[in-house]
Amino acid sequence: MKKALTQEERTKQLLTEPVDKLITALAIPSVASMLITSIYNMADTYFVSQLGTQASGAVGIIFSLMAMVQAFAFMIGQGAGNNMSRALGAGKRELAEKYVAVAFFTEFFVGVVLAVFSYAFLDKLVYWLGSTDTIAPYAKDYATYICIGFPFIMSSFGLNNILRFQGNSTLGAAGMMTGGILNMVLDPLFIFGFKLGTAGAAVATTVSQMVSFIIMVYMCNTRPSSIKIRISNFKPTLNMYKRILIIGLPSLARQSIMSITTICFNRAAGPFGDACIAASSIVNKFLGLIISVVIGIGQGFQPVCAQNIGAKQSGRVIEAYRFLVKASFMVTIGFCVISLIFAGPIITAFRRDDAEVIRIGAMFLRAQAATLPLFAIIGSTNMLTQSAGYGVKATILSSLKGLLIIPFVMILPPLIGIYGLILAQPVADITATVIALIVIRGVIKNLERGIYVR
Repeated sequence: MKKALTQEERTKQLLTEPVDKLITALAIPSVASMLITSIYNMADTYFVSQLGTQASGAVGIIFSLMAMVQAFAFMIGQGAGNNMSRALGAGKRELAEKYVAVAFFTEFFVGVVLAVFSYAFLDKLVYWLGSTDTIAPYAKDYATYICIGFPFIMSSFGLNNILRFQGNSTLGAAGMMTGGILNMVLDPLFIFGFKLGTAGAAVATTVSQMVSFIIMVYMCNTRPSSIKIRISNFKPTLNMYKRILIIGLPSLARQSIMSITTICFNRAAGPFGDACIAASSIVNKFLGLIISVVIGIGQGFQPVCAQNIGAKQSGRVIEAYRFLVKASFMVTIGFCVISLIFAGPIITAFRRDDAEVIRIGAMFLRAQAATLPLFAIIGSTNMLTQSAGYGVKATILSSLKGLLIIPFVMILPPLIGIYGLILAQPVADITATVIALIVIRGVIKNLERGIYVR
């Protein structure tokens, strides 16, 4: 049996082994974890869709609320994880241990606050998220139980990031995948077996996230290659939170803008009927599956980048970035072809009894798949700028696509109808790619000159 690496051995590995092999090894469990997470999100959509078009739309409505919660989780988890990883690369283990404790306890507390707030304003919240009168009852049923799980959802995503940035992506994936598989098993049991309807899907998700939370806490505190969570290390300072915010803000911006974009999209889709909202929900979940693969590859890159930045090995960082772009481009091209050819059957698998959902969904999917390969550049550049400490640039890049979509979905539908919704994202993708290419040119030049962000 292969001996488990210590944290010091893991750090040396990230600083010396070939970057292509490192990224691939770290990306495989991250991709698996992201895929399982996306699949159980899709499982909610699939099983709830069997209850009707309004129930399917409800999952899409509440998904934007969950995205907001995940936004805060990723901000704290990635911000703390990156600073922890750079501290390990620089040989400052005590500081790294403090960042782990600050991340864990802060995330759980913020999750409790968000749960209380969401539950208190639930009636108004579902309409603000874009619900119609016919979708609202299903959305409330779903959201009621999802709110209970917010502290565990946040902590699970945060712990996954902390483990990843230590080079322990396999440990984080084990927790996320177990919860994801459990969710897929519990969905039909609670929805149909216990006859809980949309509420059953939410109960299944919350229970599964609690299980993921328990597993990852156990992994952190028992594996020699991971930093243990200790209340005695919870010694937050304003400077620590500032550094977490600088690095984590792009993740918050990316997830928040995605959520706001979904809300604006749902509100703009409302006049075109519940079928349009349901179709959009299905397409977003399916594309989320594809994007999760690319993000998973990028998550294999992040600890390599952060620790080599800490060790001031810019050549390895540039080499790793170029490998990331190539790998992401190959993946997105493959999914692009599949989505263009099989758009109709893919949507039919979710809602075969509603021809209008299938028609609209196929149009949405083909339009968005056409520019999917551009995400290889946008996503990779965002990963590099964030991991290298370019907080402002990374925040702009992570927000840009969503910020570009919002005005399009507000302006185009009144002019050209539903085709305005269909065209919004492809145009935003093209514009964001041009800007990403300009940004990355400057970042690479700085790395080549040995200029680092503190």
